[in-house]
Amino acid sequence: MNRRSGAGAIRGVRRRRTPPVAATSLVRGVDDVALVIAIARYNEDAFAEAYGRHGGAVFALSMRLLWDRATAEEMVQEVFLRLWEHPERFDQSRGSLRSFLLMDTHARSVDRLRSEQRRRDREEKTARAEIATTYDVDLEAWDLSVAEQVREVMDSLSDGERSAIELAYFGGHTYRDVATILGEPEGTIKSRIRSGLMRLRNQLLERGIDGSWIAN
Repeated sequence: MNRRSGAGAIRGVRRRRTPPVAATSLVRGVDDVALVIAIARYNEDAFAEAYGRHGGAVFALSMRLLWDRATAEEMVQEVFLRLWEHPERFDQSRGSLRSFLLMDTHARSVDRLRSEQRRRDREEKTARAEIATTYDVDLEAWDLSVAEQVREVMDSLSDGERSAIELAYFGGHTYRDVATILGEPEGTIKSRIRSGLMRLRNQLLERGIDGSWIAN
């Protein structure tokens, strides 16, 4: 017999909270320490008796910590399987068998919760990164498209309009500065900029691009 074969005593934990293997009268009256000794000797009746005594308490604690019946039932199965496979972990000098099982339940439930939280954090981080990546790519593509179309529209303006707008809007010069640089009257410069911007905005609108950012 191996340790895994004894796991059959708790295979029904998911479906019911009572042990599927009934303990014989030979182990019902012994104390928990004797039960663990018998479990160490591959006694499945002793294992079933330990489950019958403490399975409910382990399940109740699992439910309180995990808030999910299916997960709590899995935890009960996990805790008792560990008892079957490693009965030597129980130290009677440190407390009762029930205390030992409950402490194991608490520790493993907390580990389960932390693992689940880390998984959710990873999924959320991945989702945010994918959204950000998609957004950045789409935004960059849109910016490049708009910039290209703005250049095309700028090329369609008259030389006077284009030069005045480039100096005033992209060069950061005042109307007076532009007039001085181009050697034109300030009124002429203002008129060229106004007409050029109007044409720029209208042509962008015709291309489906919002030109409201272009001031008159």
